[in-house]
Amino acid sequence: MINPLRSEAEAYRFLLLTVGYFAAIAIAALAIGTWAGVIVFLDKELRILVIANETVGGERLREEIRRRSEGYEEQVFVVTPALNSPLRHWASDEDGARVQAQERLAASLERLRSLGIDAKGEVGDGEPLQAMEDALRLFGADEIIISTHPEGRSHWLEKNVVESARERFAVPITHVVVDLEAEREEVQEPTSETR
Repeated sequence: MINPLRSEAEAYRFLLLTVGYFAAIAIAALAIGTWAGVIVFLDKELRILVIANETVGGERLREEIRRRSEGYEEQVFVVTPALNSPLRHWASDEDGARVQAQERLAASLERLRSLGIDAKGEVGDGEPLQAMEDALRLFGADEIIISTHPEGRSHWLEKNVVESARERFAVPITHVVVDLEAEREEVQEPTSETR
């Protein structure tokens, strides 16, 4: 016959030892200054995949990336699809589209880095959904930001790219509308100080 007092005493001893071991680990972690167990619970890394073409250099997009990465050790991967006309696509003439996309991407990455954001990028497939899928294979994003022109000027919105991406990918997606024309007008308008 099992003595219930002994079993309760062993359970109590086990509980005290567990608490004691945990306390010893926590104290040692504080003394060393690092603890892998805390990192699991307090992970402050954020991996953001940005999909943007002509709007990649927009102030609204840069501000959204900066805002979302605040308080995190961020990794931003920007993909600029090499958009081409259907005729040039079928003729396999993508060089011009890739060069233009690369130039926009390089300028955008430089601006993001000037804000202190760790950003890398590549020119992607001309089809934005395929570009996202390719990027997600290489870059395990925590979230995706899709940047488009405003409605009425955006081919991606006409093609329902944002909603299709939300249905296709199991990653939170933020849609940012960048109105480059309005941004240019804001820059060109004289301020009250320069009038």
